[in-house]
Amino acid sequence: MAKLESSFKNMVLSLTAITLVAAAGLAGVYMVTKAQIEAQNIAAQNAAKIAVLNGQEGTAIEAVADGFGGPIRIMVGFANDGTILGYEVLEQQETPGLGTHMVEWFKQADKPGQCIVGRQANGQFTVSKDGGDVDAITAATISSRAFLKAVNSAYADWKAQQGEQVEAWSGASQQQGKEENNE
Repeated sequence: MAKLESSFKNMVLSLTAITLVAAAGLAGVYMVTKAQIEAQNIAAQNAAKIAVLNGQEGTAIEAVADGFGGPIRIMVGFANDGTILGYEVLEQQETPGLGTHMVEWFKQADKPGQCIVGRQANGQFTVSKDGGDVDAITAATISSRAFLKAVNSAYADWKAQQGEQVEAWSGASQQQGKEENNE
């Protein structure tokens, strides 16, 4: 096999060929695994619905809010009277060892200041740092605010399904309102 001349044209052609082969390989893998990934996502959502309802009658609502590291996607279970039955974190990219504690932090029944499970939802959960009554995750206030914003959003969606409307807000909007009043 003859050695190719080292020229700009040959380098561009070689890199283009390598890129096309790699892209075709990735596309092939995507096509083969797409159905399985979708099935796993549906199974995870169904498992989350079962988990958040805890075998009780109610409604599971999915919500998303922007956290410190990216979107936080949760599933919240509401009893027919608006009580939070449970929640599951479906997706988050928060700081390991800090914001990731949301997976269990707001479920701990032995810590009523941080537990939202069993509480009546009102669409206005905020962290205590912002004047609310929910203890934020230590050193992860932004993640806590985002998590509670998602819970408030889920509650607003639940109320809309009940034929009612409620304005969901977060500690950030409350803080903004305070600043506007002080100016």
